Parts: sequence; C-alpha cells; structure tokens
Amino acid sequence: MRRSRFTHFAAIDWSGAAGERQRGIAVALCSKGDATPLLVRPGHRWSRAEVLAWLGEELPAATLVGCDLSTSLPYADRGAFFPGWDDSPPDARTLWALVDRICQNDPHLAASSFTEHAQASRYFRRHGGRLGDRFGTGAGRMRRTEEAQRALGCRPYSNFNLVGAAQVGKSGLTGMRMLHRLAGRIAIWPFDPLPQTGPVLVEIYSTIAAMAAGRSARRSKIRTVAELHTALAALGCTGRPGMEQVDDHQADALITAAWLRRAAQDPRLWSPPALTPQLARTEGWTFGAV
Repeated sequence: MRRSRFTHFAAIDWSGAAGERQRGIAVALCSKGDATPLLVRPGHRWSRAEVLAWLGEELPAATLVGCDLSTSLPYADRGAFFPGWDDSPPDARTLWALVDRICQNDPHLAASSFTEHAQASRYFRRHGGRLGDRFGTGAGRMRRTEEAQRALGCRPYSNFNLVGAAQVGKSGLTGMRMLHRLAGRIAIWPFDPLPQTGPVLVEIYSTIAAMAAGRSARRSKIRTVAELHTALAALGCTGRPGMEQVDDHQADALITAAWLRRAAQDPRLWSPPALTPQLARTEGWTFGAV
C-alpha cells in the first residue's frame, strides 16, 4: 500500500432510466481518514445534468470519483465497437462524441436516439423482442474488463443488452454523454494517464466494493441500515451515517466511496496486468478488476 494523493473520494450510483430525475442516482462523498461517507444532498432526487454540474463545478480539487457505469463498449473481441458500420469509432473518446452527437436532441442526457438509430440499433437487444441482426449470439459481447469481473466472481452483463432488470446498456450510453462533456476538465482513467494533481474519474462496479465489505456477489445489494453499518465497519469506517432507512442505490454509493478510499492506495489496481495501451484507448477498465 502507498499513501494516496487524493483528499476526497466520491461514488456515484448512476441511472440510464427515462425521465429527468432518477430514484436510481445517489452520490456519496468522504474525505481521507476513517470517517463514514455521507450522501451528497440527502433526500434530493438527482438528475443526470445535476450530477454533471456537480462534477464540473463543486467537486473538491483532489477527488477520486467512481461512477458505476460502463465507460465504453466491447472492442477487442471484434476489433471494432460496431463491426461492419463505416462510422464505427476508432476509440472510446470518439465513441462518446458519436453518442452525444446522435443524441443531441434527447433531453436529460438520455440516449434513446442512439439505441433507435438505423445503424447503431442493429447491435443491441431492445425491448419488444427486437434483436439487432448484429447483436451476436448468447448473452452478448463482453469487454476484457468484464471478463476480469467474472474471474472475481461477479456477474456482469453485456452493454449491448437493453432488456430486463440486469440491462446496463442505457446506463453506459447516458454516462458516455456525460464523459464527453467532462473530457478535458477531469482526468478519466485509463483513457487519460493518472495525473499528479487534480480530480480523477474511474469506472466502478459496486459489487466489487460490496465483496470487499464482506458481501457475496449474489447478496451484494444492501437495503437495511444494520447491514449498511456492518459493511462500512468492514471497510474501516468509524461512526455511522445517521440514517433511519436506506435504499440499495444509496448503500451502493456509500459503500463504494469507503472502498475507494482504501483501494486508491493499492498500486496493483492502477496497473491491471490485462490492461494494454489499446484497451486503455478503446474499452477502458473497471477500477478494482484485477
């Protein structure tokens, strides 16, 4: 372990659901030390635009931010995000720009225009039994980092799946619109190298944090204050968040912020053996998946 240069640690449980304000968004923040993380704006129902504004305008200068969303799409398995489409981007940043451009008229950082796009939609599994002719077979294509998640015991899903409770595609696509707008303002690892100063944003998977707090992958979701206190204590937190009730989104954010504070000190997590320069430009990586 080494001393982290970060003074604050934030975790964002993100949502790709339709509408302006989302029950599924929660933001937690803690400082270095062992104090229990606290919710940012407790009781507030966040919009995606408000999260973007908070990151750009209110974030403490030396903050490590974890966002529970997929920062890119599979690339390495086929040598392209969208094989067979002439406009398939060469790297993640160009992908973010493409999604944001196609969805420029979608309010609230939504991404429905992308999933309904004549070419892009061919790669997704959508509601109503609409399976794109280029979706592939089985559960769908996976990134290398999702294979690493599986090796840890997690149960990731394809970002090309937009159906069911486990779908993660909409969350990732809406998140890409936010990342495109944050580019140049906040370092986004591993697409950006880890800078010596300033805030850094990383992709997280809350199940990894929950497992570090003593939960199993199948029982990673916490919905009671008693379970939350136990998990935070396992991550070295002192004190309690002073909540009478908690939902799983708030719990995910609080636990992941506490985990980030510890995990940031581990140099292995910043240099995963499977993370190549090509993956760092295209697929990205989930912090903690080693």
